[in-house]
Amino acid sequence: MKTTRRDFLKILGFTTLYVTLAACKGPVIESIPYIIKPEYITPGINNYYASTMFDGFDFGNVIVKTIEGRPIKIESNKDSKYFNTVSSRIQSSILSLYDNERLKYPSINKKKVSWAKLDNIIIKKLNTISNSNKKIVILTSSLPSPSTKQLISDFTKVYKNTHHIIYDAISYSSTLNAVNKVLGKRAIPYYDISNIELLISFDADFLGDWSPQNFHKIYSKRKKPNLSMINHIHLESHMSLSGANADLRITINPSKIYNLLIELYKAMKNNSNNKLAISLAKRIFKKGKKVLIIADGNKEMYEISLLINKKIKSNALKNGKFIFLKESNDKIVLNLINDLSKDKIGALLVFNTNPVYHFFDKKIKSYIKKIPLTISFAMKEDETSDFIKIWAPVPHWLESWGDYKPLTEMYSLRQPIIKKIFNNRQFENSLLEWIKKNPKHIKIKNIFLNLIKKKSKKKINYYDYLKFFFKKKIINKLNVNSFKKALFYGSLKIRDKKKTNKKFKKFKFAFKATKNNKFELRLYTKISMGDGRQYDNPWLQELPDPITRTTWENYLTMSFIDAKNLGIKNWNIGNGAMNGNCVNLFFNDIIIKNIPVYIQPGQSVGSLSLSFGYGRKKGKVAKQSRGVNAYALYKNFNLIQENIFLKKSEKIYKFSCFQLQNTTVGRNLLAKETNLNTYLNVNKNFWNKEDIIENKNINSNKITMWKNFKEKNGHHFNISIDLNKCTGCTSCVIACNSENNIPVVGKEEIRNFRDMHWLRIDRYYSTDKIPLKKKYKTNPLYEPFLYKSLLRPENKNPKIIFQPIMCQHCNNAPCETVCPVGATSHGKQGQNMMAYNRCIGTRYCANNCPYKVRRFNWFNYYNNKKFPFNLTSNLSRMVLNPNVVIRSRGVMEKCSMCIQMTQSVILKAKKEERKIQNNEFKTACSKVCPTNAISFGDINNKNSKIFKKKLENRSYKLLDFLGVKPNVFYQVKIRNLKKNKV
Repeated sequence: MKTTRRDFLKILGFTTLYVTLAACKGPVIESIPYIIKPEYITPGINNYYASTMFDGFDFGNVIVKTIEGRPIKIESNKDSKYFNTVSSRIQSSILSLYDNERLKYPSINKKKVSWAKLDNIIIKKLNTISNSNKKIVILTSSLPSPSTKQLISDFTKVYKNTHHIIYDAISYSSTLNAVNKVLGKRAIPYYDISNIELLISFDADFLGDWSPQNFHKIYSKRKKPNLSMINHIHLESHMSLSGANADLRITINPSKIYNLLIELYKAMKNNSNNKLAISLAKRIFKKGKKVLIIADGNKEMYEISLLINKKIKSNALKNGKFIFLKESNDKIVLNLINDLSKDKIGALLVFNTNPVYHFFDKKIKSYIKKIPLTISFAMKEDETSDFIKIWAPVPHWLESWGDYKPLTEMYSLRQPIIKKIFNNRQFENSLLEWIKKNPKHIKIKNIFLNLIKKKSKKKINYYDYLKFFFKKKIINKLNVNSFKKALFYGSLKIRDKKKTNKKFKKFKFAFKATKNNKFELRLYTKISMGDGRQYDNPWLQELPDPITRTTWENYLTMSFIDAKNLGIKNWNIGNGAMNGNCVNLFFNDIIIKNIPVYIQPGQSVGSLSLSFGYGRKKGKVAKQSRGVNAYALYKNFNLIQENIFLKKSEKIYKFSCFQLQNTTVGRNLLAKETNLNTYLNVNKNFWNKEDIIENKNINSNKITMWKNFKEKNGHHFNISIDLNKCTGCTSCVIACNSENNIPVVGKEEIRNFRDMHWLRIDRYYSTDKIPLKKKYKTNPLYEPFLYKSLLRPENKNPKIIFQPIMCQHCNNAPCETVCPVGATSHGKQGQNMMAYNRCIGTRYCANNCPYKVRRFNWFNYYNNKKFPFNLTSNLSRMVLNPNVVIRSRGVMEKCSMCIQMTQSVILKAKKEERKIQNNEFKTACSKVCPTNAISFGDINNKNSKIFKKKLENRSYKLLDFLGVKPNVFYQVKIRNLKKNKV
């Protein structure tokens, strides 16, 4: 049955049987709404619930938006002091709730069984193995849940010889061991950069996934252009998100970064001859406590950076806070593999991890096959579950209970927002069942289950266990007096009696310099894919990488010099799409064939980079997504691998890129920028000159066809985008997708430039050294020549600027004048409106738009088998926002300034008979932006933030010389380059 706009409500009401029934009942009884607790669900009214998202890799305190009982959007919990931003991955995780490929029932050897039968079989086998010499292993990712750890402890008392082993796909073991050695705590330090004026990063992508801590918010605050503005120096081999935002980026190979860090440590003791190290040391001594040094790589690099911070008594480490979200230990994991090879494991319970995919070793598969009892606690089939006999599927995090202690003095709760859609069972409930049904537990006094039984006669599940644990061990440390209030807030401050050791331990340190090799490989995580656990997520697959602007793939990044030596090229074909050569990679006994090569400006010569998370064969997107499994090269849990050899192959690869215009062609009128010294000391007319087409008779800003246009009546909405705060994190793109029902079109359509994103983040390269003639600097036709100059050795450190672009909602909109049917028109509140039912698809408006922000529906993307991503079933369509119309084939669509959200605020204030509060208006992008780079509001309200921003001297409008009078304006980017010659 095809879904039209008219049929949407019918489908929602009558055809989504089991999901709608579950959703209409609303959240489970114990769940507490965050804002209001309605007596019943009112159709069309949103409810909000506080919860916590943790999937083993990402963590966030969130607010879940629901309508008619079904979750439709993930937003940040602003009331939480920490972890109060939502990344692209956290927001996108909602798609997996409505995934038809989820496991729907328990099974043995892929044959459906009841939970009761499965429990009986498992308990008998566990008892047998427990009485033998073999081990029972519970293998999980990091699990910072106090109640779950207590439950696992209870399980080990009932089933002896049980071992809980924590294994993370991307190991933080080196970090944890280094911190434990220096600070006396096996945890990750929480860095407070609010009082830091100099940040030097040695290959630590802190705006990416270097730490579970989200730096974006506080980093952007410190980028405020003034005398105390943070100065960020970044040393790396490949272009990372942090490097792209640095004031000064230094390209250097991974091994040389390690050697330079050693030299810096020596220079701090006046014992180095390295000029760069001495220069950095002088800067550090000048700033003193207001400096933070961070490093990524091996254990020694973490130790050295911490020792330098100790010497200068860095303000960033004075808070005594630690993050407990990562717990892996490489030695224990390697011992597990050794035990597997020697048949010492009798039972393997795998939860929230995928060792077969991560280890990429055929031996692991054979080891798992030999184990007598194997249980997979997975939500979907994966590479590991194929080799496991018993499947005990688990629910989505939005259907589950849980608690977390992510940070010193912090406690978070997770509550289910919707009843379980399928016949699955939470991991903790399975462990409880296997404890309860084993008669041994009655004789054991020191387990929580027996304590609960004394006070409760009902059947006990994990919710009861969690609640009892909370009252017994947590509530006395909180400032709330009930479990319900704790759920209401979601995240709470906890009084921790254990004092952390703030003193640095003394120890001997031996430096080992490394040697250069043929190629050094730097493995990294993409902002979209992370460690790959959300590989099957269409939103994330189609999310453009902020640096390379590619989708649906990973690739080797390489410098222009290395590419030239190997005969590797990237080129554009007739329709503008990009193709490139491939290589075969040789590493020890591993051969990976036909890896595409992306020639990356700013890549150090002799180095390569490859992202994790691709190369999986399971899931609905596997046929579309391209890439290789980088875990095959992740030997000994090292992000840097040496002795890599390449050979050009004959294969030609077809990239799917969003953006092929890489520079502003020397024009400082698109993404404007200047340095801090110029900003503070030179008149605005020099660095932010107004762009107009003007002669004696014409001023473009005074020409208008709308003589009666009045923007002072009622509300008039504007958007402000601060280029100094935008880090290119892409959270706004996913928020826009989620709020406005934007379809996924797939790899091939991206290559045809038929993407549907209403909001994009343009990335531009720039450099101070352009070794070309003057004509190349100003003529757009010479973009390829200018781009090649960026790839030359003398320009190895190009600067990057990110510029979010959406419909500019022009007051003199050129799209409105050419539409033959009046489908696009101007609203009284400043929004450029679209009447989709009137649009006949002439695309005149798109041709006449100077910003190229209009999207044309070439196909019906909804319920279309040609686009089998996330909206081809009744279940998957449950994620749609009913407040936004579904667009059909043959119409134009674009940013609406989230008119449904602005009208909701107006109607709510009218109903409550009150004035609209300052800064109450929000759009999806402004609400989710972790750095507050995007601001939205009523320009006619002189007390609003947007009005004040428009008066700032950094304010300018994009292509304002065209006279279109956009309602979106930008703030000039300021780089702290005053004394950055090192």
